[in-house]
Amino acid sequence: MATAQATTRTADGPPGSGPLAALRGRPALGKILLLLVVAAVAVPLVHARWGGGVWPDALTVDLTGPLGEVNDWIIGNRDSHPLFLYFFGHISNAVVLSVRGVYLALLALGWAGVTAVAALVAWRTAGWRLAVTAGVSFLVCGLLGMWVPTMQTLALMVVAVLASVVLGLVLGLAGGLSDRTFRILRPVLDTMQVLPAFAYLLPVVLVFGIGVPGAVLATVVYAAPPMARLTALGLRGADAGVMEAVASLGATGRQRLLTARLPLARKELLLGLNQTIMMALSMAVIASVIGAGGLGDRVYQALSSVDVGAALAAGIPIVLLAVVLDRTTEAAGRRIGAEPTGPAALRGVRGWGVAALIAAAVAVVGRFTGGRIWPEGGIVAIAGPVNTAKDWMVDHLYTGIPVVGGTADWAAHFTSWILNPLRGGLQGLPWWSVLLIVAALAWTIGTWRTALTAVLAMAAIGVLGVWDLSMDTLSQVVAAVAVTLVLGFGIAVGAARSTRFERLLRPVLDVFQTMPQFVYLIPVVALFGVGRAPAAAAAVVYALPAVVRITTQGLRGVDPAAMECARSLGATSGQQLRQVQIPLARPALLLAVNQGVVLVLAVVIIGGLVGSGALGYEVVFGLAQGDLATGLVAGAAIVCLGLMLDRVTQPTARRQRKES
Repeated sequence: MATAQATTRTADGPPGSGPLAALRGRPALGKILLLLVVAAVAVPLVHARWGGGVWPDALTVDLTGPLGEVNDWIIGNRDSHPLFLYFFGHISNAVVLSVRGVYLALLALGWAGVTAVAALVAWRTAGWRLAVTAGVSFLVCGLLGMWVPTMQTLALMVVAVLASVVLGLVLGLAGGLSDRTFRILRPVLDTMQVLPAFAYLLPVVLVFGIGVPGAVLATVVYAAPPMARLTALGLRGADAGVMEAVASLGATGRQRLLTARLPLARKELLLGLNQTIMMALSMAVIASVIGAGGLGDRVYQALSSVDVGAALAAGIPIVLLAVVLDRTTEAAGRRIGAEPTGPAALRGVRGWGVAALIAAAVAVVGRFTGGRIWPEGGIVAIAGPVNTAKDWMVDHLYTGIPVVGGTADWAAHFTSWILNPLRGGLQGLPWWSVLLIVAALAWTIGTWRTALTAVLAMAAIGVLGVWDLSMDTLSQVVAAVAVTLVLGFGIAVGAARSTRFERLLRPVLDVFQTMPQFVYLIPVVALFGVGRAPAAAAAVVYALPAVVRITTQGLRGVDPAAMECARSLGATSGQQLRQVQIPLARPALLLAVNQGVVLVLAVVIIGGLVGSGALGYEVVFGLAQGDLATGLVAGAAIVCLGLMLDRVTQPTARRQRKES
């Protein structure tokens, strides 16, 4: 009997080593097997009921009629209905008066006064180096002949950022103090963040018309979510011990908020302000499509005429503004928690007073010497030389290069060898197989809730009736993301291994990350022509800096003890990268993939302006023609596509905790 039992144990293996134990050790495999079982049962039923090709018409909802009626009602009542006269009308007037007031104040300071204020604020916040950078940046704006457009953009930004901060604080307070409100707000903020700006320009234009009010409000919708998210994060992350101590002293809810929660969340609030400013500035160019004016309008006009020189002359001031504002708010955030007290604090207040007096004196002197607007004689025209260089590049790089071919050949090969097969493959897949693939990817990297959200998002695309167009857009995103990740990971490995290379790379990444999306479209159109390839190229350039930064930070953040252990065991540099750095930096790498996907999607949609077609063209067409149905349906499909891509590329917090 004992011998038989021993034989049985030997044949069956040790306890806990059967198939179920193996699946418990590999949860991803178990999830895939369960999906295969579900598919084996459900697919024949689905195929028999709706077929296995494109999305069935029986599951499509036509929203053209209802949205067309809404569009007609808004146009017909915009000038007479009380809702527009006494609510939206007052909002529009308030925005116009605010922007005009800030613009007139900037003109009253004059170019010398504005430059002095920027330099002195940067000096008091971050030191003399940033003060020099700020002063030189504003002087360069004048030298490029962009002083008035810069002031117009700055005035619009001041009003938009203030409104975004107020809205974000209100939403963040509500979400930070109430779990239920936070759960309700989270999908709303997700939608606002994923939805490309073009998609909600149309409803804003329908309500407010072409001009500054619509541009400001579209910017607010785009820039408020980071402030709301980080405010809620800061309030919810307040030290529990401090909050308990304050409560034990008998403080009311309002006192706990004002004396404990908000002070403890100051760093998050400053970071939210920083992100809001950057997103508002990036929106300046897109808002020019609906009459924002300023630098964005110059860039948009240059895009329509493929004038690289004019676009660069307007794009450089946007980059400089972004760098100065980013560095200033970042420095202010670092100072939080280290504020001096006593006599040192008094000296700090006096320093701000002295800075204000100096700025006022410079502004007065500048006004008396005719310095209200930058003098015409002090403008350096760069459009001509830049366009000459662009023409030379087009003449020598566009076509006819021996062996490697020109950029036009590269674009044609990229389209025929990569984009077309990807599009054909995705559009040729049965719709249910796409849902299964999405479910497998999302569930493997997250939870069943993640998979359900991703599948429902893809199903909503089919219900909206834009399945083929969405597969076309998805093919462009996948191709551009693949190129971005190959280049980004390669550059990031070099930056992680060489501090000198990283220092040299940082200003380049700053410029590329802050340059408006439209600016990238102009040189790629000149070099690659129009179509899907230039849109993908612009998306790669735009998304590359974020991928490089996040990947570099993740690789550098690997535990030095683990690296030293690998080196002591004789691991080569390549083995250290493959076996230590990449596994330990996996969360950062997944975040880089996620951000790359989101940024690529944003530019691929804007690529509708240069012939990328698909959902981007539908959004642009709806905006240009005032067709609410076309624009909103395509915009909703973009939201669903972005939500799905986000879910299949970003692990949940629970999954990250398990891996760590």
